[in-house]
Amino acid sequence: MSDMALYPSLRQRTVFISGGGSGIGASLVEHFARQGARVGFVDIAAEPSHALCDRLAAEGLQRPHFEPCDVSDIAALQAAIAAVAAAFGDVDVLINNAANDERHALGALTPERWQQLMDVNLRHHAFAAQAVIDGMRRKGRGSIINMSSVTWLKGTPGLPAYVAAKAAIVGLTKALAREFGSDGVRVNALLPGWIMTERQVTRWLTPEAEARLMQNQCLKEKLYPEDIARMALFLAADDSRLISAQSFIVDGGAT
Repeated sequence: MSDMALYPSLRQRTVFISGGGSGIGASLVEHFARQGARVGFVDIAAEPSHALCDRLAAEGLQRPHFEPCDVSDIAALQAAIAAVAAAFGDVDVLINNAANDERHALGALTPERWQQLMDVNLRHHAFAAQAVIDGMRRKGRGSIINMSSVTWLKGTPGLPAYVAAKAAIVGLTKALAREFGSDGVRVNALLPGWIMTERQVTRWLTPEAEARLMQNQCLKEKLYPEDIARMALFLAADDSRLISAQSFIVDGGAT
């Protein structure tokens, strides 16, 4: 990323990322670490998370602080945030990234499964914000980035609970931006399009699907996790100091 923007305001800022062990989350961890931020993250997968920390530390970057955690367990999530704050100082930047886009049919959903999907895709955004806001108020600043999706704008079929959760995240973002604005805390939503993570490529990227994607996008290139991470850097940095309550689409112009 040597030819990409550097954000001096992110140096030594404390950044907490959920779902940071792979995919977009791992790219977020790496990009913030390369900006000189102090990065803490959680993920349910310990092995790739430790490997990510080892790799970044071996490159001479400050080692991220990893806490194994299922974001559906709110007490564990808030304890992990407290552990990162104890190690690095109060959180300056919160990125609510963790999610599960497993396909599901409405007819097969039970109330219990619906609740599970809400817990992993929506609920933790609110309670992570609850856990960091006092520290942000003490500093008089902060940036919260909630990861939504373009799926709710398109009404993507085959995952109704996920789509509902991603729509709700935008509403939550608006509400928190209004609630926290007087404390100097900004809250924005980031809406990725189809990002070529390993999971997406191995599960759903067929030649036919790629052809449809290129037909729909204005820019005829596939998107990768770093494209989302670079937008998150801007929203976290002081360069975007008066941007709040907004939704930013990164999808190559497909929506």
